[in-house]
Amino acid sequence: MDPSLVLDKLPKLLDLNTENITENVHQINSNNPDRRLKFVVERLVHHLHEFAREARLSTDEWMAGIEFLTEIGKICDNERQEMVLLSDTLGLSLLVDSIDHPKPAGSTEGTVLGPFHTHNLPEKGNGDEIMLNDPNGMPMLVVCTVKDVNRRPIEGVKIEIWETDSTGNYDVQRSDHTIPDGRCSMKSDHDGVFWFKGVLPVSYPIPHDGPVGKMLKVLGRHPMRPAHIHFILDHPRYDRLVTALYLRGDPYETSDAVFGVKSSLLIDVDHTDQVLSERYGVAIGTKVIKYDFTLVSEQESLELRAKNSRQELEKLGHRVEIVNGLPCRM
Repeated sequence: MDPSLVLDKLPKLLDLNTENITENVHQINSNNPDRRLKFVVERLVHHLHEFAREARLSTDEWMAGIEFLTEIGKICDNERQEMVLLSDTLGLSLLVDSIDHPKPAGSTEGTVLGPFHTHNLPEKGNGDEIMLNDPNGMPMLVVCTVKDVNRRPIEGVKIEIWETDSTGNYDVQRSDHTIPDGRCSMKSDHDGVFWFKGVLPVSYPIPHDGPVGKMLKVLGRHPMRPAHIHFILDHPRYDRLVTALYLRGDPYETSDAVFGVKSSLLIDVDHTDQVLSERYGVAIGTKVIKYDFTLVSEQESLELRAKNSRQELEKLGHRVEIVNGLPCRM
């Protein structure tokens, strides 16, 4: 962009100091036509500046923060997302998901996506094995349904599933990784049912050999996650659900490194009896997990998000307009 084209439209910034710098930044950022962007950037600058003022941030501390973020960026790639890990371990990922995908009573809650979701997913059908390269894994049967809030089954929901092997590693973490393993994509049938065979998940550490791991050590925190299986449920008429099921009683259930556990997502592991064994073609006594997912419509989620936004921002004294469920500067 030619600077001369916007020069006359910008406010003049003079005699900047700790008292007026924030308002000056707001003024010079407010020239863009996107009301949502204007609101987001305004609040970002406000809270960043207030953080620096309240903490009385030193230059050395700020530079250490910049170097920390730089190091995080250096080790991000298609198979490891350290920036997502930072967001997760600071509780930001869960907060954003809870704001953007509010769930009414009776629907399945969401949780963090995590840094090991990939788009390279083999398609599977009901009854297929999803873990092909883990001879030491304890066999597990997973039987689920997908319904709406009125308990009607939803056919054709795309479900993405991924889990660790019995050593606590995802496929992309293994040195012998060549093809996707322990993950798949499948669809719910006409009864809203999907089921598959995997291995019993185990507790595992998030990657802690990088900047985020160093941060956790300095903060006196452990890097462990309780045993769980990840799911994404996607259907054009329903709000996309990113969630996970956590094994009840895991030692890290109440101190998850990424704050992902919710009581409604805790599940019990049972064993198959003769009836289940014959129905699903597994040995009697095989570990089994059952869960009923409940999706909320896209419209209901949009309306709830807008309602929550109005209520929370009114408490803070902000005058905003809700556009597509998101607050914008009026």
